[in-house]
Amino acid sequence: MALSTEPRPGAVVAPAPPTGRPLRHRLAERGVDRGLLLLLPAAVCTVGLFVYPFLYGVSISFQPLRGGGALTNYTDFLADAYQRDSILKTLRLAVPVAAVSVAAATPLAFQLRRDFRGRGAITLVLMLPITFGSVLVAQGMARVFSPYGWLNLLLSDLGLGTHQLIYNYWGTLIAAVLTSLPFSFLLLMGFFGGIERSLEDAAATLGAGRATRFWRIVLPLALPGIVSAFTLALVEAFAIFPSAILVGQPDNATHVLTLPIYQAASQRSDYPAAAAIAVVMTVLELAILGLLQFARSRLYRGAAAGGKG
Repeated sequence: MALSTEPRPGAVVAPAPPTGRPLRHRLAERGVDRGLLLLLPAAVCTVGLFVYPFLYGVSISFQPLRGGGALTNYTDFLADAYQRDSILKTLRLAVPVAAVSVAAATPLAFQLRRDFRGRGAITLVLMLPITFGSVLVAQGMARVFSPYGWLNLLLSDLGLGTHQLIYNYWGTLIAAVLTSLPFSFLLLMGFFGGIERSLEDAAATLGAGRATRFWRIVLPLALPGIVSAFTLALVEAFAIFPSAILVGQPDNATHVLTLPIYQAASQRSDYPAAAAIAVVMTVLELAILGLLQFARSRLYRGAAAGGKG
């Protein structure tokens, strides 16, 4: 005899089990929850202070004041050999500044990752250029590196002669390194501090010396962080402006991209031309940053060095 599956009259029928989990649970597993609302203020500031001005600048760069085609501002800039040469002068200054800053900050950050007496004082001294600012650093350089400054007087007493270290390429390079070094140092402090010390201890028990541990373990793990520090130092050096004027040679050796932008906007009130030059600088930066990020992605990334980011 076949059994009936129909419920009896008056019987309580249990609800059917849910076919799937609620949507908010599935979204939470992917990190989409109310905590994302904390990002809203940052997103609003980014759009209002960066995205909108950037898009506005790009749009007006295609609207030349003197008429012509949409690309007139770009062709005028690239056709002028003196203005076009500012691209090479920017690279010639920014790349060495980033390289010297990171090269100087790397051993300092490696040594200062440990706690020892005087560590705070050394860190404070390295941070002083940030508090001074570019203008004050340039004024100090005028007293130290001028032909009659104490450095040239010391070199003269030692029989090494005097050297022109300001109001030229080298003056801008020194000033840029002084302001970029503290940022590179702070970044690398975090990267080196994130490397597990147990890896070095294990290598030491196997007979690896201090130099071997640095070159074979610490440096490869910190290399992605070093590339990141170089990237940020390069971005900062691209935007150099006060030092190029105050201790550089703005009409020749340190005629970097920021100077044509300033001259077009402030001296000629040609904001579309200034925007076009700024777009050229941005595209150049993005191309270099893309190459650096690709190189960083090819380096080792693993759980052994959580400080690399």
